[in-house]
Amino acid sequence: MTRLLVLGMLDVQPMSGYDIQQGLQLTDAERWGGVLIGSIYHALKKMEQEGYVAVISIEQTGHRQKAVYSITEAGRIYLKALIQDALRASSVSYPSTLYSGLSFYQKLSPEECRKALEQQRSVLAEEYTAVKLGLEAKDAAMQHMIPPMVLLIMENMFSIIKQQQDFVDKALLLLETEQ
Repeated sequence: MTRLLVLGMLDVQPMSGYDIQQGLQLTDAERWGGVLIGSIYHALKKMEQEGYVAVISIEQTGHRQKAVYSITEAGRIYLKALIQDALRASSVSYPSTLYSGLSFYQKLSPEECRKALEQQRSVLAEEYTAVKLGLEAKDAAMQHMIPPMVLLIMENMFSIIKQQQDFVDKALLLLETEQ
């Protein structure tokens, strides 16, 4: 995903690695896009060697220099292929850790299991809040002009979190009825 997001941003305008990093942090790409922010520089260097991006200028900022990258024509072709691959790939992701733990919940006391599930519920609430704050920051940064597809993505993220919250609540109820 790092390559897709970096090339997508460079297709909008030339940027430095720092600018790309800031843009991805602003949109919380680590959470929703599976991007490790620290991997951006490595991806840029690799894609420069492969001819997908090119350094178009070196800017001086204080005592440091920063390279400004631009997407090449080969990079645009590659970006289209990455987008098609991403759209074709299965987007179903199961909470396998939670499912695995629940498969053997009887190994815990009911209280231990309840406590762990309540912690899961807290984690999901924190996730919901983080996504909501990210959306609010993005909305402000984009002057309330978030594209409809991005809003759809965010709506889906909220739905997934809510579905997981409902699942955990049902698991907690099931524990209560088993006692």
